[in-house]
Parts: sequence; C-alpha cells; structure tokens
Amino acid sequence: MNVNINGLNINYIDEGTGPLLVMLHGWGSNIDLFAGVINFAKRGYHVVAMDMPGFGKSDEPKEPMSVEDFMNFVIDFIKVLYPDDKEVIFLGHSMGGRIIIKLASGINEGKLSPRFTIPKIILTDSAGVIPVKTKAQLKRSKRYKFYKNFITKSGLLKLDPKALDKLQKKFGSADYAAASPVMRKSLVMAVNEDMVPSMPSVTQPVLLIWGDKDTATPLSDGQKMEELMPDAGLAVIEGAGHYSFLDNLYVYNKILGSFLGIKN
Repeated sequence: MNVNINGLNINYIDEGTGPLLVMLHGWGSNIDLFAGVINFAKRGYHVVAMDMPGFGKSDEPKEPMSVEDFMNFVIDFIKVLYPDDKEVIFLGHSMGGRIIIKLASGINEGKLSPRFTIPKIILTDSAGVIPVKTKAQLKRSKRYKFYKNFITKSGLLKLDPKALDKLQKKFGSADYAAASPVMRKSLVMAVNEDMVPSMPSVTQPVLLIWGDKDTATPLSDGQKMEELMPDAGLAVIEGAGHYSFLDNLYVYNKILGSFLGIKN
C-alpha cells in the first residue's frame, strides 16, 4: 500500500484488526523483514508497518532527517491514516527503537501532544546508547580527522571534488558507505544522539527483546535500558544476533505473545 505523507510516497503494510500496533524498522532495513512478526501479531492486533523515508520502497527525503524529524514523520503518518486511534502500541527494531524512545519520553514529559497515548512499548535490539569507543576506534577517528583536515586545507578538493566523499566511505561504517549523501547526514545525526537521558522518562510498560550475540547494539545496551526505564523487563534470546526476530522467530513470537496477550 502507498500513501503520500508530507510530499513523500510511503510504502506500508496494514493488516489485522484490534488495537493499533505500529512497527518501526531499523537503519538500512525495511518492512519485509517484519513479515514473520506481522503474521503473528495480526492475530490480535491491527498491525501497521511502513518503510521509513529513504528505506525500502519509500521515497528518500529531500533534506537530511534527525531522530526528531523521523519521530514527527511517524506522528504525521498516524494522524493522516489513523486519526481516530487514541492508543498506539509501538514495536521498534534498532533505529526504530531510538525513534520510539524519543517519542515516548516527549509524550510523558508533556513536550508532545500527538493526540494518542502509548500504553505499551516493545524495543528489539534497540539503538539509543552511544557506545564507548575502543582505543582502536579512537585511533581510527584521529586518522580520519587528520586526513579530512589535510584534504580541506591543501586544495585537494579542487583537483578531486570527490576526495572527501571517498575518505568518508573508507572510514565510515557499511551503512554509511551504502547510503546516499542525504541519508549519510541523517545517519550521522541519528547515531550521535544519546537517548540515555530520555530513558527514565519512558514510564510505560516496556518489553526489551535482545539477542545475546548482538554486536551492533550489544546486550549491555538492553541491560542499561532495563535499569533506566522504570517499568522495563528484558528478555534475552540465546544465540541470536542483532536481528533476533529473524534468528529465532519462534522464541521471539513466544515472548511477544506473552507480553501482548496473543495465543501462540
């Protein structure tokens, strides 16, 4: 299905009946990866998932988007398509979780009035904790800054206008290298926003589902969220990585079903 939100053509899935459950995917991902979770959750819920701007089959934004921009886009999406829903349960993976943390904390602190409340939250291998850089990462960052400074001050850009872009691709992550210029700037803004200060304001019941082999957002991130969010509980899936719902869909859905009251 497709809808135009703020001038962008957005691809989304709408299945099932019941309370509204909105799923937000992670960076570099899309709604197709949620298929197994959607098929399960739609037994008792009205499940909606969209390809966020710049991902999947949705249009890329014309300007870089911050976490707050993505959050506001989600609010606008719900207001356009589901204006009569007064409660929205959110499930987010990775970057989607970061957006949900910002949204929930803003509502609870009275900074946002989106015309709906959030009764429950599910965060899966969620982003939001800025990792402490290792010595190797600090050294790599120092090298990047040195070369960037050299390129910008030496006049090399006049000879090779793409020199800085090449440097960023070499030193950046795989997600960064694969992204367009607009989405790269969006990624930089996202990963540099620490959601830890907002976590105590997420007072809803929160289910944290984590793979113990997750290296992108390690289990320690989930443990920190459980500690900081007043009503959070952590469920760990052994042997699963960053995409715990793909690595062990059966166990994931068992945990999710227990939290949402869906019979397996």
